[in-house]
Amino acid sequence: MARLPADLLVANAGSLLTLAGPARPRAGRELSELAILPDGAVAVKAGKILAVGPSAELRRTYSAKKTLDARGAVVTPGLVDPHTHLVFAGNRAAEFELRAAGKTYEEIARDGGGIQASVESLRAASKAELLKLARSRVRLMLEHGTTTVEAKSGYGLTLEDEMKSIEVARDAGCVPTFLGAHETPAGRDRAGYVREVIDAMIPRAATLAKFCDVFCEPEVFSVDDARAILEAARRAGMGLKLHAEEFRASGGAELAADLGAVSADHLMAVTDRGIRALKRAGTIAVLLPGTSVFLGGSKYAPARRLIDEGVAVALGTDFNPGSCTAFSLPLIMTLACTQLRMSTAEAWTAVTVNAAYAVGQGAKAGTLEPGKRADLVVWDATDPREIPYSFGANLARQVVRAGKIEVDWKPS
Repeated sequence: MARLPADLLVANAGSLLTLAGPARPRAGRELSELAILPDGAVAVKAGKILAVGPSAELRRTYSAKKTLDARGAVVTPGLVDPHTHLVFAGNRAAEFELRAAGKTYEEIARDGGGIQASVESLRAASKAELLKLARSRVRLMLEHGTTTVEAKSGYGLTLEDEMKSIEVARDAGCVPTFLGAHETPAGRDRAGYVREVIDAMIPRAATLAKFCDVFCEPEVFSVDDARAILEAARRAGMGLKLHAEEFRASGGAELAADLGAVSADHLMAVTDRGIRALKRAGTIAVLLPGTSVFLGGSKYAPARRLIDEGVAVALGTDFNPGSCTAFSLPLIMTLACTQLRMSTAEAWTAVTVNAAYAVGQGAKAGTLEPGKRADLVVWDATDPREIPYSFGANLARQVVRAGKIEVDWKPS
């Protein structure tokens, strides 16, 4: 019998982590179920996965234009970063030095640094300049195994500059999120700016952005501010996300749950009540341990409590110029295991299937199953635990995105 045509066959994986399972975010014990197939293979055609199964079986069934021999290595879905702020210009290295000398994030912001400093840099940059920078950052992430990236606006804080940022995120191939409520612009009244976000920005942002996010903290935007903005965004057809409980408990997690937000992010100060609310609503907790490390703090999101209570947990980098410059999800997995006390299996689920659902891509990415986009990584490892174990190393050997080998450090 003639073999079926395929564009690409990735074969001979020592451990193929398919993460196949229920078509929803994973919680509780499900976080540890990686659906590992020994000596596995993936057949690809037209950018989609045709079949997943034993290498011998898929070799008999498919005739591929190209075969990628994994040579006993670990093969996983492409990683998904559900929380970044990668559309920015310039850097805030001077603030890094100030924090090393003992200044806090809040003190630096009060002195004119922080988000306001990035606002000035972004407003001065052209769209072409921002797009070049964004694409270079997406490429760095790709080289470390990340094939899907969410990117927020939030350093423009005017209609024109917020739309410029969203367009850059889209053109860089990211899932765009509108974060006009990232900070109140210098010299503006907060209540007036909230009205501008609702009345002027959201109608325009909704034409391009998949999600709307708000930085909900008492000193930034209150729970009432966030509710008004997110309800307007929902009416405009956007999905909802929320920066919640990063510095102090203020009811952000409960608000995210009440509004049916797809995710609540940060959660370093989340309460037991907030955790129960997230579970009831099915809102994904996106945890960002890189931010705690980079800001020199000792407070981390309570991952174990969240997982043990049945909340679906995802991990992201929070890549941004001020509070976390890490772009490597394997590094974030290491921090999740060492600082959040997550198991390596839980970390894998958190950067694949759960992260995909946290950015509305669960039907397309995050697992290796027929019909999904052919995003996968061949790692220079024989055991999936080696990737988070290898602190700071890049073990991504080949990265396939939409069926094309885009990174190939060691040609087959």
